[in-house]
Amino acid sequence: MSLEIINNPILVMLQDKGRYGYSDIGVTNSGVMDEYAYLSANKMLGNSLETNILEIAFSNVIFKANASTQIAITGAICELFINDISKQCWETHNVKAGDTIKIGKILKGTRVYLAVKDGFDIKKEFGSNSTTIKENLGGIDGQKLKKGDVLAFKETSFSHNIKLKKEFIPSYKDELVLRVVLSYQDEYFSNEEKEKFFSNTFTVTNDFNRMGCKLNGESILCDINGIISEGISFGAIQIPSDGQPIILLKERQTIGGYPKIGSVLAIDCFKLSQVKVNTKIKFSEISLDEATKKIRNFYSSFL
Repeated sequence: MSLEIINNPILVMLQDKGRYGYSDIGVTNSGVMDEYAYLSANKMLGNSLETNILEIAFSNVIFKANASTQIAITGAICELFINDISKQCWETHNVKAGDTIKIGKILKGTRVYLAVKDGFDIKKEFGSNSTTIKENLGGIDGQKLKKGDVLAFKETSFSHNIKLKKEFIPSYKDELVLRVVLSYQDEYFSNEEKEKFFSNTFTVTNDFNRMGCKLNGESILCDINGIISEGISFGAIQIPSDGQPIILLKERQTIGGYPKIGSVLAIDCFKLSQVKVNTKIKFSEISLDEATKKIRNFYSSFL
């Protein structure tokens, strides 16, 4: 009663919503990069919204089911095959013992999510299954999955399949607008620099991973060179000395000493997690009250 990794994938990790309450000892939150895809997959399967999932960051991954279950594939649009028969993403699919599941070429977006009914039976560390390689925590031995790894799950009988309506499936574009709440440190940025920040277009660089996303564009100048290191929130936008914004993501360091011009709305960070290098980014200001409403509405839609 398990899912087995048949080939040697480049980067597949077990994730869930992450681990919280351990920043004081230097443990990062981690967790799925795209919570919309994660929550959608679990919702379609009738899973708890805390259920673990596989995050697949590169093409060509092959799994073998050793028992019957139901899976959901969300996130990036990819070539999906079950027993070499083409299937659609953002749907659930029934699989039985001996079936092979292949994630082929990733067509739009960058991260594919594979969930199984009731999740994988993996021991949690610090309250989470999320894999953080740099901290050697979560998943299987704190590492990415490799050929021969076996993920146990509870066998389930077949159920009717669910397909997400087209209007709820994200479209992954080459341009993205990120909503930003200005930081309590925005006083260190002149009005001219803030205007430059919101009016210019930035480009996603190769320096983009689970820790953060560095952008390239017209430099944003700050009146101070740095701050005393302090805790960093998800989506915080640091402005280092070169003036190129860095958006901090799920595996960000727990403290940092660069001034922050603002913070990207968390639900927009989920969209950012699916963009490719060279994607164009613009920022739009949003009030704290409006941001709170948007986030509350997002999560309530899955309850």
